[in-house]
Amino acid sequence: MEFKHIKQIVDLVKRSGLTEFELEEKDFKLRLCRKSDEVQAIFQGGTPVPFNSTAMPFPATPAGGAEQASAAPEAAKEVDESKLIKSPMVGTFYSSPSPESPPFVAVGDSVSDDTVVCIVEAMKVMNEIKAEAKGSIAEILVENGDNIEYGQALFRLK
Repeated sequence: MEFKHIKQIVDLVKRSGLTEFELEEKDFKLRLCRKSDEVQAIFQGGTPVPFNSTAMPFPATPAGGAEQASAAPEAAKEVDESKLIKSPMVGTFYSSPSPESPPFVAVGDSVSDDTVVCIVEAMKVMNEIKAEAKGSIAEILVENGDNIEYGQALFRLK
């Protein structure tokens, strides 16, 4: 595995908030563990690539963490979970198929089970996300290009 691919994986782990990641290929094994503000990389098999895990420190808390944490319980009480379209994976949210294209959906658009509402990029793979529910888009909860978590609400339906 090339160093640039390892760096991409480390960056994805950094953005996603994962605490542990493991990848195995034929004669190569990569395991990333995050403890406190540091990533520990363990390589097995093949020729290990020099890697300075302290060169990429992780923030202890996300920016605005205190404000977001206090607002989250209030928002969770008001939102009907059955009316949310959630992300099935960690990745980067894209509202349209390309920068020049219009968004898949906008507020007020009707959606059905098989309507594509966005793309989530994970490890350079573009995954179309379907609504898997019927209704109309009441609110778009993330911005184009945002890093998103597994289970994070992306859209709220009416």
